[in-house]
Amino acid sequence: MSLPIPLIPDDPQPVQGRVLKIALSRFRSYAATALAPEAPLVALVGQNGAGKTNVLEALSFLTPGRGLRRATLSEAAFDQGDGGWAVSATVEGAYGESVLGTGIDGGEEEARTRICRIDRVAVGSAAAFAEHVRVVWLTPAMDGLFLGSAGERRRFLDRLVLAVDAEHGARVNALERSLRARNRLLEESFHETAWLEAVEHETAELAVAVAAARAETVRRLAGLIEATRDPASLFPWAALALDGVLEAGVLERPALDVEDEYRAVLRENRYRDRAAGRTTNGPHLTDLLAVHGPSGAPAERCSTGQQKALLIGLVLAHARLVAEMAGFTPVVLLDEVAAHLDPERRAALYDALDRLGAQVWMTGADPQAFESLRGRADIWTVSPGEIRRA
Repeated sequence: MSLPIPLIPDDPQPVQGRVLKIALSRFRSYAATALAPEAPLVALVGQNGAGKTNVLEALSFLTPGRGLRRATLSEAAFDQGDGGWAVSATVEGAYGESVLGTGIDGGEEEARTRICRIDRVAVGSAAAFAEHVRVVWLTPAMDGLFLGSAGERRRFLDRLVLAVDAEHGARVNALERSLRARNRLLEESFHETAWLEAVEHETAELAVAVAAARAETVRRLAGLIEATRDPASLFPWAALALDGVLEAGVLERPALDVEDEYRAVLRENRYRDRAAGRTTNGPHLTDLLAVHGPSGAPAERCSTGQQKALLIGLVLAHARLVAEMAGFTPVVLLDEVAAHLDPERRAALYDALDRLGAQVWMTGADPQAFESLRGRADIWTVSPGEIRRA
């Protein structure tokens, strides 16, 4: 099964996707604010807690999912508001300008649902935004990715997939619901075999779709990394692999055969899964494995500095893959990335971002970290509730 590639313009050279203007209303620390960057590189500078990351989070809501903080919709609301919030962005992609809007209405919390609009016309979900903008990000919370749990790496992997396949998140959520339904049936209605067969049929179908999207994304990303790796780069290349039976299977055999095999596994494991209280085999247990390419060392055994450089290199490679598949470059969000780099790596990062050709939004507490960008970047000063051009 291959990933859908919904956007391939006639010109094979990706155009620059960018946010021309972003306006926040009752969002996090902002009652109302707006900014319209002009340069490809954008730096937001201010003290910790000033609201820099809030702007990046607003941009991350231009994608499906819960944004870069994985917050609930209500958590993003302005403290002194009615519980509602709105983000509006004028974006430019392969097919010109569009205005994207998202947010929630105020009122009773349980009644709040996310609203998404394109050019003021309601759309079903933020997945529709993918035709106009793609967003990828790196945050300090991801620094421990290689030392963290397999679940954290799965979420990171699914975010990589979601940037090239906007429906992937819906499939992952549907798979999780199907697995929960199977677990309940095993616990409460073990002998209702007709129901179990029906749920396991759906589970296998969703599981293979999720596994195929992950496997294809990693295959494409690994191929791009191999073709473009630079041994002299301060951001080393990563060798990637997936530790998952279904992911390996879909690259070697027809998806329908893998589905049938997984259904048989689910059927055979009913007694074991019932005793365990969970499904003990499937893509919900897959892990993303990474190796520091130049040294051949597993990423989890590398130094903190090596892991950070490896992660930056991986995110930049992913941004190139998104551009290649979508036909326009993604908007890249780098939260506090410069603070963790020495001057040499910081200069190398800025040069790499120039070559990337994407619009990049960065944050930092130290103005000196962005001093070398003056003249080639928009630098904004952020203070609580206010943003102004530096």
